[in-house]
Amino acid sequence: MSFVEYGDTIKDGDTAIVFLGHESMFPVKVQHGTVTQTKYGVIRHSTDLIGKKYGSKVTCSKGGWVFILHPTPELWTMNLPHRTQILYSTDISIITMMLELKPGSIVCESGTGSGSLSHALIRTVAPTGHLYTVEFHQQRAEKAWEEFREHGVEHLVTVTNQDVCKNGFGVSNIADAVFLDIPSPWEAIGHAKSALKAEGGRICSFSPCIEQVQRTCLAMEEYGFTEINTLEILLRVYNVRTISLQIPDLGKAAEDNSSSGFDSSSPSQQGSPCANLQQGTVQFKSGVPLREVVGHTGYLTFATKS
Repeated sequence: MSFVEYGDTIKDGDTAIVFLGHESMFPVKVQHGTVTQTKYGVIRHSTDLIGKKYGSKVTCSKGGWVFILHPTPELWTMNLPHRTQILYSTDISIITMMLELKPGSIVCESGTGSGSLSHALIRTVAPTGHLYTVEFHQQRAEKAWEEFREHGVEHLVTVTNQDVCKNGFGVSNIADAVFLDIPSPWEAIGHAKSALKAEGGRICSFSPCIEQVQRTCLAMEEYGFTEINTLEILLRVYNVRTISLQIPDLGKAAEDNSSSGFDSSSPSQQGSPCANLQQGTVQFKSGVPLREVVGHTGYLTFATKS
């Protein structure tokens, strides 16, 4: 099993996604002789998972059933253990596009955090590209490397435990793109410029506060970056549902009113059967925004090395 090389059959040692519903899923490491508890009952890895195809419908001990899915960066983002705040697919998609990433690209990242963006970057640059990711916290760096190895992508990533603001990325003049997700990105702009290729390399900085963006933009200008721009992604989800509305018989009511000289303001006519006429209903599809909308996540600042 690999996050970039898809297989059909579940094997011992794989990471799989147990799908109970769109709002309920979790990752599990498949191991011979192990069981996993769900609200629908027990899943026995030896008999229910190993040897089955990804996407299979597995019946649990209580009679309920789940689907077993092959892991992807998108599913991993929704299910990974949170060691830090993470980036979600909305921001990840625009980052990979604006950094102009493709198979074979060399990318530098700091910090690694929980590895949400890292998995998406690895999938994008595979099979010939490479990710150099720097994490200040030693335990988080070790855990990230352990996950990369378990997910079969260790040959596409190098994890370094150091302070990028002081020591940089450990590479020079080879990166096609640099991504910064640190508290003080303006302190790492110089190291980012050194890591980027001679010209045309792209940089992105993610910051939740506009004051961080202002200082970062000033640092980018100081180091000669061009095409500096900041954007914010606001996601608004619509719920498509069926709505029933009553159909008034306006034509008949208009004829009755015109023929009888009906005056709606007349007290004697306010109780008229025409005013309370019960009509049929019609159903149609309508898009309604959710009551709770995910607001600000962060500002994305992009620039190009001139």
